[in-house]
Amino acid sequence: MSKKKWISILSIYSIIYTVITLLNSILYLQNGIYEDPSGNWHELDRAMILLIGVAAFELCTELPIKSLIFRYIIAYIPSQLLAFIYVWFSGLREELAKTAYRDICINFTSLFILLRLINMMISIYKEKRSKR
Repeated sequence: MSKKKWISILSIYSIIYTVITLLNSILYLQNGIYEDPSGNWHELDRAMILLIGVAAFELCTELPIKSLIFRYIIAYIPSQLLAFIYVWFSGLREELAKTAYRDICINFTSLFILLRLINMMISIYKEKRSKR
């Protein structure tokens, strides 16, 4: 993988992590919670799940399968399972919320869709730019 690709991956990871963390903090503050009840583990968990999502997305952009739908499904399913496994292991460290698996499914799927939309917008932009 080229240096430019690594920088792109790291940039996407950093931007999404920052936005998610800021949004989470704003929501906590709006609800009158001034400290993250889950502490630093929550930040590390967020970083790991995001890493799984970004790695899965990068995998699906590199798979040699022509059908985009199959390519994304093939990358999404194992990575979603890996996210579930990570949640299960984090349950060994501390008690999970009753909605932990539902939450990770929603959050991980949202991340995957967000990355797909970003990739689609970049592709459209590059295509329009090359036509000029």
